[in-house]
This record gives sequence, C-alpha cells and structure tokens, in this order.
Amino acid sequence: MSSITNLSVQQLRKAATLKERIQSLEKELSHLLGSTTTAAAGAAPKRKWKMSAAAKAKISAAAKLRWAKVKGTKPAAKPAAKKGKRKMSPAAKAKLSAKLKAIWAARKAAKK
Repeated sequence: MSSITNLSVQQLRKAATLKERIQSLEKELSHLLGSTTTAAAGAAPKRKWKMSAAAKAKISAAAKLRWAKVKGTKPAAKPAAKKGKRKMSPAAKAKLSAKLKAIWAARKAAKK
C-alpha cells in the first residue's frame, strides 16, 4: 500500500469518493438492520470534562442545604462565604495613580 504523500491528485480524489461510498453503504446497511451504532473508525474520541475542586465544593454545599430544607433540619456546615473585595490603602492608591499619570503623560508626549 502506497503512502498518501505519494498519491496523485486524481488518486486522492478517487480514494475520497470511494471512502464516501463506503460510508454511505455502511449507513444504509445499519439503517436496514436497525442498528443505531455508527462505525467507530470515523468517530472522534470524546474529551473528558473535568470540574474544579471549588466547583465540586459549591455543588456539594448547595445539595446539603437543599436536603436540609427537605428534612427540616439545619445543615451541618454552611457553605464557604464569598471573600470580600480587597481594599487598597490610600498610600498604595496614590502611588498607583502617580505611576499611571506618568505613563499616560509619556504616551501623550510621544504622540505629539
């Protein structure tokens, strides 16, 4: 069997049409036999989706709360509270503001 890189354009086209014909015949055969499975050769492998640990913890906490409501009891542990926004000190704000003003002044001067 020759390598695909050694084939001419006509041979590649013929191979493609043959493959399409084979696939259509397989599809017709499976339709006649009542099989819903398709050929495994043409199927791409499925990617497995992974959930982060934080997402799993949130789902678990929410489920525990729902079951506690159904049972009429208090949940054993409350879900983790959201962290508040970080606060910047006035000195850090002033330092950042001065730095950004210098950057924008330099950019404005470069345009002129």
